[in-house]
Amino acid sequence: MGTVLSISPVTKKASIMDVEIAGEGIKNDKSLKRHSMFVSLSWKKLVANSAKKSAKKVNPQPVRELPSSQVAQLNSVNTRKTQQPEEKKLKAPIPVPVPTVPTVPTQNKEPVVQNGRLSSVQKQPSSLSLLSPRRIVIQASTGELLRCLGDFLCRRCYKLKELNSGEVILWFRNIDRTLLLQGWQDQGFITPANVVFVYLLCEDTIADRIDSPAELQGTFQTCLYLAYSYMGNEISYPLKPFMNDSNKDVFWETSLRVINRLSAKMLQLNSDPHFFTEVFQDLKNQRDAVESNLDR
Repeated sequence: MGTVLSISPVTKKASIMDVEIAGEGIKNDKSLKRHSMFVSLSWKKLVANSAKKSAKKVNPQPVRELPSSQVAQLNSVNTRKTQQPEEKKLKAPIPVPVPTVPTVPTQNKEPVVQNGRLSSVQKQPSSLSLLSPRRIVIQASTGELLRCLGDFLCRRCYKLKELNSGEVILWFRNIDRTLLLQGWQDQGFITPANVVFVYLLCEDTIADRIDSPAELQGTFQTCLYLAYSYMGNEISYPLKPFMNDSNKDVFWETSLRVINRLSAKMLQLNSDPHFFTEVFQDLKNQRDAVESNLDR
């Protein structure tokens, strides 16, 4: 008798699915094997390349020895180059000639201590001193200088018997007061330096031939106008306080004549202290001259 085998549909499906899964597993195994093969090959290439690079070594060339004569020559050149900047630094500066003052032989000698030893030095006389000349100090008040100016005009214009120094001072003060009251100036003009300037103009301008008080006053006021214009603190001054009716015609002629003749001295009086001192002393001596004449 024979046996009969029966297979259920579930088992059939299961077997088919098992076969399919098994087939896919085989495919996956093949793909994994391929990927692993590629990875292993690339890794082997990297290892081989690194091994080749490490195998390449630079063989240094052997140093060629120089002869002893060439070595000595190179050493001398190097030492010369290093010493050149030091020699430039240690180079002595160029001497500059200094003017010397010639000594005057004298018999007077003074001991001087030099390096712990006494040495005699010739003493220079005071007349040949190397220092600047001493400054001469002259003091005088404004009122004193005004009196000196008045005395000078009285002595210069000897033909005017009735003229006194007070009258000349009054002419000066009236003009200065008028300019202050009318607002032409903020402060008075009469100072010692300005009085000296006025004296410089009057000493050259006013002649001894004047025999009229009006002529003297006109010439004196012309000198005052030039002094105010040159030494004053304001930009301009009016003509009316300085010009009288009697000297209108000669006012500008006298002004131009004084400017042409005394411009250099006016500039020198402001720039040269020695010249200013001389004029100052000359003005102050006018008072002494009047007193000496009165004593006689």
